[in-house]
Amino acid sequence: MIVLVHGSMDRSSTFTRVVRALGDRHVVAYDRRGYGKSASEGPGATLHDHADDLVALLDGRPAVVAGHSYGGDVAMVAAIARPDLVRSLAVWEPPMPWLPWWPADTAGGVANAAAADPAGAAEAFMRYMIGDERWDKLPPSTKAARRAEGRTLVAELASVNEPAFDPAAVPVPVVVGTGSASKPHHRGTADALMEMLPAGAERFLVEGADHGCHLTHPAEFARFVERARSFF
Repeated sequence: MIVLVHGSMDRSSTFTRVVRALGDRHVVAYDRRGYGKSASEGPGATLHDHADDLVALLDGRPAVVAGHSYGGDVAMVAAIARPDLVRSLAVWEPPMPWLPWWPADTAGGVANAAAADPAGAAEAFMRYMIGDERWDKLPPSTKAARRAEGRTLVAELASVNEPAFDPAAVPVPVVVGTGSASKPHHRGTADALMEMLPAGAERFLVEGADHGCHLTHPAEFARFVERARSFF
């Protein structure tokens, strides 16, 4: 089984074309607590809450877990807790904002600055990610739904402002993905992880891709996931 874990202010549908590219594999993609179809469950208070949700989803079934962005952090924490279930990992540019060189002018940094107003923080994050023009064209119902996810966003960003886990403690094979067109701090995360993870971790580069590789290069993202599956 392959499980796909989405990042901040995202949902499972972001992986639709990746799932299609994975063909007949048994793939599970789900909306994390506080997002999409799981919005009514309320926000997870910590990164570990989201990892616990992932372990519960596995329900005793071993899997390859692929996490995009914050979903990669969730996947690594779950692997540390339950390596008997999380057998191998594919993590795409997981944020580690506790590192001293992490810049403040990221989507997460902009949202953190507006954390006193969770709905405003969610809107600031989305405007940073998709641009003002695209945000302004969204239907009012979509804007309202995204702003309502602000409580989840603020909670999960707070959970990684301080060191949230030790990558050196990840006991399973890890494939670290990054794009050649990604921003420096995203590429820097991949470099840092390759230094911190146990020996044997692999780097997977997708030429021309950036942080949204799963959207722009779904076939290549699927190959990235398949590489992690080869260690299962």
